[in-house]
Amino acid sequence: MKKAIQFGAGNIGRGFIGALLHDAGYHVVFADVNDTINDKINADGTYTIHVMDVESSEQVITDISAVNSTTPAMIDEIKEAEIITTAVGLVILPRIAPAIAEGIVARMEAGSEEYLNIIACENAIKASSQLKEAVYNNLSDEAKAYADKYVGFPDCSVDRIVPPVRCENIIDVVVESYFEWNVEEASFKGEVPKINGMNLAGNLMAYIERKLFTLNTGHCITAYLGYLKGHKTIDESIADEEIYEVVKAAMTESGMGLVKKHGLDKDAHMKYIDKIISRFRNPHLVDDVVRVGREPLRKLSPTDRLTNPTTTAAGFGLPVDHLLVGIAAALLYKNEEDAQSVELQQKITDLGVEAALKDVTGIEDAAILATVVENYNKLKK
Repeated sequence: MKKAIQFGAGNIGRGFIGALLHDAGYHVVFADVNDTINDKINADGTYTIHVMDVESSEQVITDISAVNSTTPAMIDEIKEAEIITTAVGLVILPRIAPAIAEGIVARMEAGSEEYLNIIACENAIKASSQLKEAVYNNLSDEAKAYADKYVGFPDCSVDRIVPPVRCENIIDVVVESYFEWNVEEASFKGEVPKINGMNLAGNLMAYIERKLFTLNTGHCITAYLGYLKGHKTIDESIADEEIYEVVKAAMTESGMGLVKKHGLDKDAHMKYIDKIISRFRNPHLVDDVVRVGREPLRKLSPTDRLTNPTTTAAGFGLPVDHLLVGIAAALLYKNEEDAQSVELQQKITDLGVEAALKDVTGIEDAAILATVVENYNKLKK
């Protein structure tokens, strides 16, 4: 029996990566700390994915089990796995690293010469590499040498909108039909697993930034502008013509930076932007602007979806006017239930808008800073 472990039994884990692993013939073990979800998975052994789009469908997932990722049973599962994937969020990766390290040591001590590939499917650049560093921090030199030989950490980019829609069955999940999973082929150890829907990529960074600068950039700007205007969902926000015009222009600005940096085909990328916006309009995905806008400090950080596209395009001397509107909107995101929003607002109160902006984004360009502050003041009215 082929075994795969999916760390994170949330909507992405069940509705995207876990489903692809299931379709590839793996018994999928979901590893999570939520015992309510774990117990339901183990009791039912099945759940349904509801694909809600222009054409809707259902997919039944079977041959699954679950384990609490903090228990010794986790190590036994890792000893037998061929592939491990994650969908836990970037900040959680260091927390699961010790268990993965223990599992690698257990494989070494058992004399296993089977290959294991670990893919962190997170909304971040080189998440698998970051997980590898955290895992290696928990390994002896001997275990590191073993991992160097038998354990791969391919980086990837993932793209599927899986909103937190409540189903009658708590482990059923709602997704859109579109998805992309691009994985760095050269970083696999041993034979590359055959998984339908996994695209093996050479220049992975082009795929990562294509998604980050397009879907993620447009998504969060839509959310922040929608939040400021009182809209509740992404489809409601993008239906607002003023918001649509800013979002489309911002995505075009970020896209031109990508065309310059990676040599993308301009016309093909413009079609990709239109496809992404059509996904935002999907009325079947009730995607809350608060969910999409959460953690603004992360989204404003130098390598993420607002600052990175801006500095990339500006570095090529390209316009960034609408991206700067998006950054200003993020600075105005005030959500008392979001710790990062609270921290950001306190930083703005303590330092002022421009100094807080420099501190969070690392942007030093005086003209860009001044324009963001100007947009901030306009949007605040």
